[in-house]
Amino acid sequence: MKNKIIAIFSCIMLITALSACSNTQKQSDTSKTEATTESSAKNTSTETQASETAGKGKIILATTTSTQDSGLLDEILPDFTKKTGWEVDTIAVGTGEALKMGESGEADVLLVHAKAKEEAFIEAGHGLKRFDVMYNDFVVVGPKGKIEKNGDVQVTFRTIFDNKDAFVSRGDESGTHTKELSIWKNLNITPGDNPNYISAGQGMGATLLMAEEKKAYTLSDRATWLATKSKTTMDIVCEKDKQLLNYYGVIAVNPEKNSKINGEGAQDFINWILSDDTQKLIGDFGVKEYGESLFTPNAAANK
Repeated sequence: MKNKIIAIFSCIMLITALSACSNTQKQSDTSKTEATTESSAKNTSTETQASETAGKGKIILATTTSTQDSGLLDEILPDFTKKTGWEVDTIAVGTGEALKMGESGEADVLLVHAKAKEEAFIEAGHGLKRFDVMYNDFVVVGPKGKIEKNGDVQVTFRTIFDNKDAFVSRGDESGTHTKELSIWKNLNITPGDNPNYISAGQGMGATLLMAEEKKAYTLSDRATWLATKSKTTMDIVCEKDKQLLNYYGVIAVNPEKNSKINGEGAQDFINWILSDDTQKLIGDFGVKEYGESLFTPNAAANK
């Protein structure tokens, strides 16, 4: 009898132990399942957030050679793609050519620097609205020592013309070319009357290198000059004249130009480039390498 009782008690203890192990395993499995579900939910949430800004497509940005040659776009556009999901196809041409691209519906958004032409573009219905983005200034550069450095661009241009010094013009209807022609016009001078006046039909970087080769003067935006000057022996001969201020604007092309215009992407680009974060990126660009900002953010002028 005693042996039967011991056997029964042993069976009960064994069953209890097995039940406890089973419950522990179930709790462990439940915890693992909950952890896996929670981790999966977090990953799904992260992936969902990423997918909202990933792979949207492309926008076409028509802009000036100065924003490309200075290195600004290479510096800031990755931030736009990261934040919005839009890739950017950049076409760097003169402002005149960029405006023509907008007029024919070959671009979604423009970043250019010839305010009078930009305003005419808007008035003609080719663009929606112009916003100030940033500014820098133009400088006259050329051979060292021939003209004393000064702050009067009209005196500088008059001296170049009177001396029949070589002058290389962009000659491409860019914002820089437009500014140059306006200075000659204010002086009532036809620049082509100088036998050493050369029309390059090139972007700013190429024009500067041609001026170096020809030992000539040229008008350049300061940003491209700073990015290129190490390749030349030239120096600034005129700067800081109020006439030399250089304002950049951004314009969304009118979506009615054709059905392929990416109006959503263009507006996202405008919102991004006018944002405080991007304006800071613009203001910081060049400081580390050149000791000064190549562009001054100016979106506050829109308020």
